Amino acid sequence: MTKKIHSSDFGKDFIWGVSTAAFRIEGAHDKHGKGPSIWDVFTSRKGKIRGNDTAKTSCDFYHRYKEDIDLMKSLNIPNFRFSISWSRILPTGTGKINPEGIAFYNKVIDYCPEQDITPWVTLYHWDLPHVLELKGGWTNRQIIDWFGEYAEVCAKTFGDRVKHWMVLNEPMVFTGGGYFLGVHAPGKKGMRNFLPSVHHAQLSQAVGGRMIRKWIPRC
Repeated sequence: MTKKIHSSDFGKDFIWGVSTAAFRIEGAHDKHGKGPSIWDVFTSRKGKIRGNDTAKTSCDFYHRYKEDIDLMKSLNIPNFRFSISWSRILPTGTGKINPEGIAFYNKVIDYCPEQDITPWVTLYHWDLPHVLELKGGWTNRQIIDWFGEYAEVCAKTFGDRVKHWMVLNEPMVFTGGGYFLGVHAPGKKGMRNFLPSVHHAQLSQAVGGRMIRKWIPRC
């Protein structure tokens, strides 16, 4: 006989919710100032993705975020974890901030509590700005500073409303798949790419955590 599972079985501290990643759902890959990410470039290469599919439109969350958040509310989902697209905030990876990218995430973050949903933000879910990959991406030690700048922009901008943050989503997956096996973006292979990317990802994780604590003391 199959045992019935109840929410109480997970304890009072278990947090229920749903999660997404920017590249997987947003679409609008080149709208309103967004720069290309490594996944935009990787999926545009013939034969990399089955059926040569891309995420140029995907679920079109960029235009339909209210519908999706309303659906979460109808399902009694209390928490929504989503990631921010680095190249939507900083199209060239560093430097000039894209105000339209900021405006989009402000709208998403503001709409969540209106529907009694708590926003949780992931800073990096694998979609590195392509312009930084041209400089070596995660194999370049400079990425610690690049990521620190990006993390600080996000924490300063959204930290007044977002109190739950993840820094890097599954760093061993994006370094292993993208810089060792070559099956994920950016498609690099070998230990000479993998080892520095792992090292720099871990250092960047620490920098991102420090930026969040600096600008959002309660985190």
